[in-house]
Amino acid sequence: MSETADTTIANEQSDQHCRPQFGNRFLSADDDVFQHNAWDNVEWDEEQEQAALEGVKKNSSAKLSEEEVARLSTEADQNWDRFYGIHQNRFFKDRHWLFTEFPELAPLKRPETAPQRVLPSGEAVNRSETTPPEADLQRRTIFEIGCGVGNTVFPILKYSDEENLMIYSSDFSRQAIEIMRESPEYDTRRCHAFVLDATAEQWDVPFPENSIDIVVLIFVLSAIDPERMQHVANQIARYLKPGGLLMLRDYGRYDLAQLRFKPGKCLKDNFYVRGDGTLVYFFTQDELRKLFTSAGLVEEQNIVDRRLQVNRGKMIKMYRVWVQVKFRKPAV
Repeated sequence: MSETADTTIANEQSDQHCRPQFGNRFLSADDDVFQHNAWDNVEWDEEQEQAALEGVKKNSSAKLSEEEVARLSTEADQNWDRFYGIHQNRFFKDRHWLFTEFPELAPLKRPETAPQRVLPSGEAVNRSETTPPEADLQRRTIFEIGCGVGNTVFPILKYSDEENLMIYSSDFSRQAIEIMRESPEYDTRRCHAFVLDATAEQWDVPFPENSIDIVVLIFVLSAIDPERMQHVANQIARYLKPGGLLMLRDYGRYDLAQLRFKPGKCLKDNFYVRGDGTLVYFFTQDELRKLFTSAGLVEEQNIVDRRLQVNRGKMIKMYRVWVQVKFRKPAV
């Protein structure tokens, strides 16, 4: 059975919300694997690696025809509009994990009130000693590509009182943008949502090149044809300001979602179509490194989040693999 986009996204968001911090629960030989719902950084043995390799080899054995691939590309916007039209805003929205994995997104406080970034939990995150206090008074810009209905944007707006914050948010789906704009949490003073095809040769965006502090992609790049990913990376680098940061979290190679696909759902190596017509790719660290360094960005983080989720009721073990990276544009 192949996962639909809604259950996949919701499960990943709710699962990450349940864990208080990345990499804090390790499974040892003496532990009962069903003691907790999930375990961090679970190492795979050679048998698991081989089984995953064979699984992908099997479900990739039959590729879709060129005609089918072309049709999926043509219908991509319709499929995503249909997805959001059916599910509306029924998504897991509490993304507190964002501020743990990406503290750069945590609300900034004015220096006279608090010289630190403060998370919703109350935890203070020390900022670099080289960051001047007056930087807090400057305009901060965040651009999320593939914002959906605001699952990343709204938590930032909710906990931030930055007067000069502006979050630009784009999505391929016009339906998603309409739902987001209609939300009571949508603040036109600090947020501008618009439709954008990130694979388009030229981007029609409401900001100039070299102007964005942070670009965010959360389970988004994987929905793009691998042949267009380098173009997207190049465009991101074009619009980041010198010193700006790209942050991404997405599917890793041999994730449970990849292994669940049946033969006949594969477009290209490691690139599949779900039952609802949406597409998904599964990355390696090296692929992401090549994409963003080729765009001129410098790697600051590149990790694999291997997690073991368990269903204690059914005594089932499920292995998840995600990748998380941060790349910075040279300050010049």
